[in-house]
Order: sequence, then structure tokens, then C-alpha cells
Amino acid sequence: MTEQNLQSVLEKVYASDQPAVTDLVYLLEQTGDGPTEQIMRFADNVRRRFVSDGIVLRGIVEFSNFCRNDCAYCGLNKHNTDLPRYRLTREQITQSVAEIAAAGIKTVVLQSGEDPLPDPLWLAQLIEKIKTDFDMAVTLSVGERSTEEYQLWKDAGADRYLLKIETTNPNLYERLHPCMKLENRLRCLDDLKTLGYQTGSGSIIGLKNQTCEDLARDIIFFRDNDFDMLGIGPFIPHERTPLANEPVGDMGLTLRTLALARIITRNTHLPATTAVGVAGSTDSVKAALKAGANVIMLNFTPPEYKKLYQIYSGRDSYIGSPDRAINKLKDIARSIGRNISFSRADSLKNRKENAPLGQVLVNSN
Repeated sequence: MTEQNLQSVLEKVYASDQPAVTDLVYLLEQTGDGPTEQIMRFADNVRRRFVSDGIVLRGIVEFSNFCRNDCAYCGLNKHNTDLPRYRLTREQITQSVAEIAAAGIKTVVLQSGEDPLPDPLWLAQLIEKIKTDFDMAVTLSVGERSTEEYQLWKDAGADRYLLKIETTNPNLYERLHPCMKLENRLRCLDDLKTLGYQTGSGSIIGLKNQTCEDLARDIIFFRDNDFDMLGIGPFIPHERTPLANEPVGDMGLTLRTLALARIITRNTHLPATTAVGVAGSTDSVKAALKAGANVIMLNFTPPEYKKLYQIYSGRDSYIGSPDRAINKLKDIARSIGRNISFSRADSLKNRKENAPLGQVLVNSN
């Protein structure tokens, strides 16, 4: 199909209240640099119109690598007995948060495996201390929990919660998540939204047996739920998982999925994920930003523990120091006409604005 016809499908998807799965599948299946770059340019115009040119920085602290689950793609799975396990103390975590604040970043992401040991009250007290001692937003990413735990942490001051769906295909979900149910994941996401969290989800691109139709339905799911943030990145195998011998997710497909998520969801916060950088390169991070991403997560986990948070292979060689990463990101931002933002960058979903197609296309120059 010609470039002009591809453009017409993009315009149709953007303008539609209910984008057709077949149109999204068509766009996802485009291969080669030309079509992918055309989709990315359209998404970048949408990003510019709805979320501006700022690249928002957030600081992440991975405070425990214990996990009770056995997800087929994750190196933290409970069957990985070769992985040394750790839990940071409250003092270690608050020291990392102090470093985030000193860097001028106004969001901390507290992430862990689904560690069954820490008392929910311990985490609530940690949240309260962070909110008291530092002027920043708190995002949690600690997995599937009870409604009561989510309420406790919200009452303590937590602002946001990230819980990726990974895939909305029920059969694929249950093959990848033994002893887990998609219905419970959906319950958790509903609880978080009901309790007033700024809620994030997301997907992994390139999972075994995943189709472009699956990805199209994921994108529609994200749109229908109007999530505040989404994490979309390529599958990267870990040697101590059942998917160890599967290929890395295709970067072109990842960029097209990210771009279409921007086009469909408009003003959702979309990170250029660490997985994009590990699977590709610095150029891949730049490409994700040019495909509609507007957020970067910087890792402030104490150096001796970073290499032990092995959700996938190769990650420890990429993360580096936050200071060097910020300087590199400033260079990347300048090279694509963007700027680094140290704002809190709360949800934009209270802005119910829309932009006629013509306004988006005007920005194409």
C-alpha cells in the first residue's frame, strides 16, 4: 500500500471513536523503515499536541526482588534459585529517595516483585515518611494486592500505581502466568481506578504466540480504560525462565505499538522503557521518544542491588548511574528538539480536550 493510503488509515484511526481492530492490525503489520517512520511521525504530532515537548524524568527504587509468582518471562520468578534475593531497609530506600530529590526529580517509583513478606503497614509508613520528608509524588508497582492494601497505601499518600496487564488475551495470559488469573488482574486495575490512583498498565511486545490482533486489542483496552500511564516495551528473554530461548521482541513492532498507543490514547504518559534501551541502543530510546514517548525512568536503586533485579537479561549493563543518564538524556532531547522536564507531571486525563485532525496534521512540518 502506498504512503498516501497508509496516511489515510492513520487519519481514520485517529478520528474514530472506536478504532477498528483490522485497521490497527494493518498498521502493526507494516514492516520496513519507511512505514514505521511514517506511523511514528504521526504519533509524534499527536504527542506534541497533547503532552508538549517535555521529557519527564521519574526516579525508580527497586526495593525487593523476592516474588511469589512464576511468570514465564520474568527472571524474578520464584523458581529461579540461582538469583540472590534482597530487601532494602527503610533507611536504604529513603537514602535513594533523597538522591532522587537532590537530582530535582519529583516522582519516586517504588517497585518490587510480589514479595509476600513486608507488612502492608510497613510500606504505608514508608509512603508517609516520603510524603513528609520530600515534596514528590509516590508511584507504587508491587503487583496484585487486596483492595484493603490498596486503600491503606492510598490513605498513606500514594498517588499512582503501575500494574501492567502484559496481554489481554486470556489464554496467552494464563499460559504466561501459571496460578494467576486475568480476572484478578482486571479486578486490581478496577480497584486502583475506583480508589483514585493515577493508574498505569502496559504490555510486552513479542511474547511467544502473541499476534498483532492481540496487540491491537491491547491498545483498544488501554483506550477504553483511559489509563493515566502505560509501559510498552519489547520482550527480552532471561536465561532462568521457560522462555529463555525465545527471540527478543521486534523493535519495529514495539515502536509501532507505542506510536499507536499514543495516537489512540492522546494524552497518556508513555515512557521510553528501559527494555527499549536494553533490546536496542541509545538510538532506540531516541526512536521511542520520536514515536510518542514522553517519560524516562531513571534507576536510583543502590548500585550493589541493581544487578540483582533481573526481570530480563542484559539490564545490569545498561542502567548506569543516574547522573550520567541525565546528561545523556539532555543531549538526546536537544537532538530531537525536545527538553528535559523536572515537573511532577501528574495525569493529564482531567484535560478532556481534543484536537481536530487538521490541527495534528498542521504540526507535521
